[in-house]
Amino acid sequence: MVSALVRKGALDQGLEAPILEKLRRREESATTAIGQTLAVPHAYVDGISAPTIAIARLARGIDAGAPDGAPTRFVFLLLGPTGATEEHLDALANVARLMSDEEFRFLALQAQNAQDLKNAIEARFGGDVVSPDSTTGEGLSYSGKPFGGIVNDIRRRARHYASDFRDGLSGQALGSVLFLFFACLAPAIIFGGLLHGETQGNIGAVEMIVASAFCGVVYALFSGQPLIILGGTGPMLIFTGILFDYCQKSGVDFLHAYTWVGLWTAGILILMAVFEASCLMRFFTRFTDEIFAALISVIFIYEALHKLWKIFERAGEGQSVGYDVALLSLLLALGTYYVASLLSRARKSHLLVPMAREFLADFGPTIAILAMSLIAFFSRDVIALDPLPAPKTFQTSNGRPWLVSFLDAPSSLIWLSLLPALLASVLVYLDQNITARLVNSPDNNLKKGESYHLDLAVVGVLVGVCSIFGLPWLVAATVRSLNHLRSLAITEDTVDAKGGTRTRILRVRENRVTAVAIHLLLGGTLLFLPFLERIPLAVLFGLFLYMGVVSMRGNQFFERLSLWATDPALYPRAHFVRRVPNRQIHFFTLIQAVCLGVLWVVKSSAFGILFPLFIGLLVPVRFVLGRFFAKEHLAALDAEEGPEEEAETWS
Repeated sequence: MVSALVRKGALDQGLEAPILEKLRRREESATTAIGQTLAVPHAYVDGISAPTIAIARLARGIDAGAPDGAPTRFVFLLLGPTGATEEHLDALANVARLMSDEEFRFLALQAQNAQDLKNAIEARFGGDVVSPDSTTGEGLSYSGKPFGGIVNDIRRRARHYASDFRDGLSGQALGSVLFLFFACLAPAIIFGGLLHGETQGNIGAVEMIVASAFCGVVYALFSGQPLIILGGTGPMLIFTGILFDYCQKSGVDFLHAYTWVGLWTAGILILMAVFEASCLMRFFTRFTDEIFAALISVIFIYEALHKLWKIFERAGEGQSVGYDVALLSLLLALGTYYVASLLSRARKSHLLVPMAREFLADFGPTIAILAMSLIAFFSRDVIALDPLPAPKTFQTSNGRPWLVSFLDAPSSLIWLSLLPALLASVLVYLDQNITARLVNSPDNNLKKGESYHLDLAVVGVLVGVCSIFGLPWLVAATVRSLNHLRSLAITEDTVDAKGGTRTRILRVRENRVTAVAIHLLLGGTLLFLPFLERIPLAVLFGLFLYMGVVSMRGNQFFERLSLWATDPALYPRAHFVRRVPNRQIHFFTLIQAVCLGVLWVVKSSAFGILFPLFIGLLVPVRFVLGRFFAKEHLAALDAEEGPEEEAETWS
């Protein structure tokens, strides 16, 4: 930096050596890295007529010994004449104030040239860093008027519609598309295969891919929050299976009932959006979110293990399946789980270069599917496994017409379908809004505003359209949506007091292009249907197991559950451990475990179709807890977000 100033004539050549000597001596005595990714080397030298500042951005962060442990990315070199102490201190204060602003750090990281950086500095000191269009946090404000929430969502997001397409034209967006395409294809195949078994072929992998592609494109174009990815979820899979069982026992045509339940559900969801029902999400807290997320995790794991157990049962009963098939199925499932889990941790490995580690971590599930499918392919002459049920040409899984003849349903079925539709609408409402709230978390630094009511209305319309064609109902998929957001994030690394590294989001490239492209590519896989038959069902069961285990991470309920078997002296220094007595922590966790058990029992009982209603009842249960816990203890246990210093406590 000193040499560059000399070359540009900002410093006399004779000053280069004494300046470098003073800077080196200062670094030897103490680091000039002050934190917030910033280092400020400085020196007073006779011969400099006026204070001089040079700014450099490093291609990669370095460990310069900053007190906060953050890698240094920016170097502000301050040079001045001897005796200019006051000006020097003012410059240091301004630099520290500048770099403490997350918005400036984002703009500085994105700057393409010196002029961009100057503009960012002027914007910071001009007080106009945060966009005046930023309306984060207003999505759940109650207007009190029919259509008021939808209108406010449209107004909030319409001004950004053009930029949603411009912001999607970048290399980062292309990487997000390639990653999310595989991340969405694998669950579509998994849920499609499981739905095929739950509905005896009425809905399968082809229908799931068609629905995912169509709904994904429409949602990306017309929703208010295009970062959300629609997809199949565990609760919706269970609900569809329960509805099919009820139809079988009652002698009712499943597709007729499915369509009318879906149409009623669509109407109820649209009414919810019109009358701003999403505002009720303010009453849902971490207590309810954790139980709901735990239910999804348990469903994933149970379904995988249950399907594998069924294969062994068939082998034991001699039903055209031998123990060789059962054993290979088990090995492929566990192999898929192991490979996907192993590669998902590659990002934290010290092996290979960063780009290779990122690739292996992002595409781990896809690599696991391909690897285990290859093993099954080369073993096909010896052991024939059950393949993913998929037609060789573009048609429905069982050859039925695409359009369901729902108008032929008896009038009694039409009106009776309203009852399960009320429950299905509760389930869609919870799935959609809980995911939307996680995506719109303040920690993600989104700038273009929230949209709950409009998005719920769009989902309602899509549920109605999918029902007419016998396609699965899709809602916001939590894991895929958060992965989409993180793949578009500009981040910086911070280090906590214990030396753990934490990634902080500075800004997210909010756009519609990535979601549209992801789902267009997903629809393109329909041209390669014969290849889907090469994927054994056992591989999908292994991936389902992986998804269940992965979704347990970060759920504080499971983390607190582990405290039951942990030495109290070795409890992590989480904020609630410091503030709440151990007995109260365990009692709170026990109540959550009982609620989860009740949900599971209801789901598995003859009244299984009522389990969405029991999810909604978690809210009044949470209010009752105030009678058994001190206010400050409950606030610590049910905090929306833990303090930053505990972010890596459980990892």
